[in-house]
Amino acid sequence: MKPRATVTADPDRTSDGASAPAGGSGEGDGEDNGRAARTRASGGGRSTGTKRARKAAKAGPPQPGGITWRHRLRRDRTLVLMTLPAIALLLIFNYIPLLGNVVAFQDYDVYDLGITGSPFIGFENFTRIFEDYRFWEVLINTLVIFLTQLVLFFPIPIAIALLLNTIMSTRVRAWVQAIVYLPHFFSWVLVVTVFQQMFGGAGLVSQWMREHGHGGFDLMTNPGFFKFLVSAQAVWKDAGWGVIVFLAALAAVNTDLYEAAAVDGAGRWRRMWHVTLPALRPVIALLLVLRVGSALNLDFEQILLQRDQVGPGASEILDTYIWWTGIKTGDFGYAAAAGIFKGLFSVAMVLGANKVAHMLGEQGVYSKK
Repeated sequence: MKPRATVTADPDRTSDGASAPAGGSGEGDGEDNGRAARTRASGGGRSTGTKRARKAAKAGPPQPGGITWRHRLRRDRTLVLMTLPAIALLLIFNYIPLLGNVVAFQDYDVYDLGITGSPFIGFENFTRIFEDYRFWEVLINTLVIFLTQLVLFFPIPIAIALLLNTIMSTRVRAWVQAIVYLPHFFSWVLVVTVFQQMFGGAGLVSQWMREHGHGGFDLMTNPGFFKFLVSAQAVWKDAGWGVIVFLAALAAVNTDLYEAAAVDGAGRWRRMWHVTLPALRPVIALLLVLRVGSALNLDFEQILLQRDQVGPGASEILDTYIWWTGIKTGDFGYAAAAGIFKGLFSVAMVLGANKVAHMLGEQGVYSKK
């Protein structure tokens, strides 16, 4: 073996090979030099730290991750500029018109006095709403139609999404999804016309029954069947739109879970029950809360087109009632008061449904703190 070389430190030389200054031992001089260097460093660090503290105070409190809001604004300035047109449209068409709700507290005259000249009457318009028995009948009828659509319409997109998810062929699945989604682009005028040609008194189904010796029928003018009719129309028109949301949620499910369940002996139905449906629960809870929040926002055009066929007793909803008794007769103060009541009622429905979602262990619209 080679002998190990022994290196003896020279006290008279520094680390770079230069001779140490004479006049004292290297250890003492090193301590003095180190103390001086620390003194200079502390002074310079204090000055630099003070400047940094002043800059941080001007920039504002740091955001999560140590980035100030100015840095975030500079970094995301392109995205901010892209969202400015959408924010402007939202302010112009959604928030600025809210100032017009002041007419709910006025005896509003749209033709002569306007908002600035109409007399202030307080809560008189709201008192008229609560004393109007017809208003409460319309409100109950609106909720009945909503509950019918919630029971018949809401589960169908989930079922269609589950069926499409089991189709292995990508081409077949794309064709089925396109066919189901296509009616979403039809107007309500076209949808009502199609149903009239199919289920009306002179429709195809009625004519076929007459040709085979049966009595015809007219579902389009049957008041008792109206809530089921509008639910069927909503299913045919908008079920494909809901399928997209649930298919997107199904695409995020880890395929390893299906493989593990199959290895454990789970069949197709048990995999759907224990893997697929739990993955859809957050999305289902969120959409259900939003659906409950829009309980009073049924399709105005759909109902108005069929209002005269079945009569206002069965088809009148809150929107058509406000249009008929408020806007059409010129009583804008009453219509504005009914609109405010509708908004407050919808907010209460959202908060209540979200509370139920929290009780069931779901996040809902916002998380529980």
